[in-house]
Amino acid sequence: MNEGARERILRRLSAARPPAAPPSDFDVLAKKEWPRPARYPRLRFQMESVRAEFLETTEAAWPASVRKFLATEKLSTMLYGPGTAAAERLEAEWRLSEGGPRLVPYDRPIETGDSKRQLFDEMDAGFTTTRGGIADTGGLILWPTPQEPRLLSLVPPVHIALLDTRTIYNTFWEAMRSEGWASGMPANALLVSGPSKTADIEQTLAYGVHGPKRLIVVAVHRET
Repeated sequence: MNEGARERILRRLSAARPPAAPPSDFDVLAKKEWPRPARYPRLRFQMESVRAEFLETTEAAWPASVRKFLATEKLSTMLYGPGTAAAERLEAEWRLSEGGPRLVPYDRPIETGDSKRQLFDEMDAGFTTTRGGIADTGGLILWPTPQEPRLLSLVPPVHIALLDTRTIYNTFWEAMRSEGWASGMPANALLVSGPSKTADIEQTLAYGVHGPKRLIVVAVHRET
């Protein structure tokens, strides 16, 4: 093909209008709805079926519940992202008493000094907040930020995730619409339903191969 023919083909392709996308029908998703009190039990049932664990607590008590859980499970270090409202609550709780599990801020780039070694070799748990949950399929919405990077929920063997039970949506579709994702998509939104797992060709299921072995959902119940 000579250069003139190639240019003519490219011009025709550039001028061609793409076919219009067919209208989307979301009726089946819009009809999926559960009463608000039923959403959390549904989410918990489905997540526990894939080995997620739940820690029931209240708005006033959740930082102390997290600290007690770490001590009971003999987890000596927990990595968290400073600068959030939840981080301030954790820091305040840790200031109340000495000893016990260490609260470690993720405040240095992983490339800095011994940060990588500390993250991969020394952290027993990583703490993150969530944007809510999905009742339909059972899962948590994580929205990594510079304060709470993906590494907090990916590298330590135990992931502790804070869930306000009032922020459980019926479906993922409802969550995206309600929060206006179309006008500001995150760089890396995540749906997490349980601990990391994988299976080989013999169908032997293994946990923690590509991420945490345990997912602990700190379910915060507030008065409505």
